[in-house]
Amino acid sequence: MIKKELAHIRKQFKLDNDLLNLFEILNVYIMKESNEIYHYERQPFAMLDREKQELYMSNFKKLLTGELDQKQFELKFMDEAVDPSQVLLHQALVTGDSDEWHDLMILMVDKMLSDTKYERDTVVTFVRGQYFRPTKERNEEAEESGKDELFVNPFILCSVNSTEQQRNTLMFDYVEREFKYNVFVDPIIKLNAPEQGFFYPSVTENYSDVNRIMYCAGKSNEPNPHFIEQVLNAEKSVTAQEERAIFEEIVKEVAGEQLDAATLAHVYEEIHQIIETSEEEEPPKLDYKDVAHMLTASGVDNVTTEKVELAFETVVDDKNYELKATSVIPKFTSKSIKIDTKVATISVSPQDLKYVKQVNYRGKRCILIEVDEDAVIEGFTLTTETL
Repeated sequence: MIKKELAHIRKQFKLDNDLLNLFEILNVYIMKESNEIYHYERQPFAMLDREKQELYMSNFKKLLTGELDQKQFELKFMDEAVDPSQVLLHQALVTGDSDEWHDLMILMVDKMLSDTKYERDTVVTFVRGQYFRPTKERNEEAEESGKDELFVNPFILCSVNSTEQQRNTLMFDYVEREFKYNVFVDPIIKLNAPEQGFFYPSVTENYSDVNRIMYCAGKSNEPNPHFIEQVLNAEKSVTAQEERAIFEEIVKEVAGEQLDAATLAHVYEEIHQIIETSEEEEPPKLDYKDVAHMLTASGVDNVTTEKVELAFETVVDDKNYELKATSVIPKFTSKSIKIDTKVATISVSPQDLKYVKQVNYRGKRCILIEVDEDAVIEGFTLTTETL
């Protein structure tokens, strides 16, 4: 799955959309005390009140929101697993029997409850449906709309949401003209903040890929290993944050602990160039040869292919490991690199890192930043001093 495909799927979750059909929804309530199923309820999605439909649509869209390899992880199923979830989910995907689909989803909940203790009452929501995607872009001048031929993708989506107790409040009764203490005993399901979930099957070039599943984490770079391995029976994925740390360790193995800002800026520019010039839909990957070429081009001394290959083997125990280029570099458009010091944390965009230097001034280490205009702090323009 690529970023555009994920964005298209997420975009479909809205009411009155003729490119999305949601057939059934199943809610399962889990009690924290017993860690057992307390109640479940299944019904056609179309039979829900419109207000409920809107809440669920918002929850599903929220679940599918986030960057790939940070909140959204495309995972491959394990080749060998006891009672594999892939078989269970595929059977649920193709069955036309609502009762069978219901029973299979309850089996998924049973797997979620195994070896897991929930800290709060939890609601697991399953929905099955299908979405459509035109095989070609709409042509405004053509008589046909482009929707005459469609890719049809059936899917199962699961969202895991915790609950919280409502706060007791003091209310004013207009009829009785008195203040009343109102006690709420019904918990609130936090549909605006899904804990985790999944979308099955994944999609590759508009076609369903039943050998892969999209795992959705609640927070960036915090996937749940137990849920991935024991519930989904999928292979653990490396987060973008972890991959960036791997890249940093490899560079340190080759170039040492210290790099000047200009060299570091050149490294990021080289990676950015690789991303920009790639003609593939999938993010480009960097092997040890690519990293060796990149470090050499950036001016790092004594770089050899053999040295970088050994660094890969030392850090990840696999000389053929490939790093996603998009994971090891902050985006030039929005994200920045943080320069951490004891006095302050400075944020600089990767392309401007070349204007930053660490210098020795009067026996003390200082950060020197080249600027084109006066620096302004809280509306005051700093005076310029000559060193």
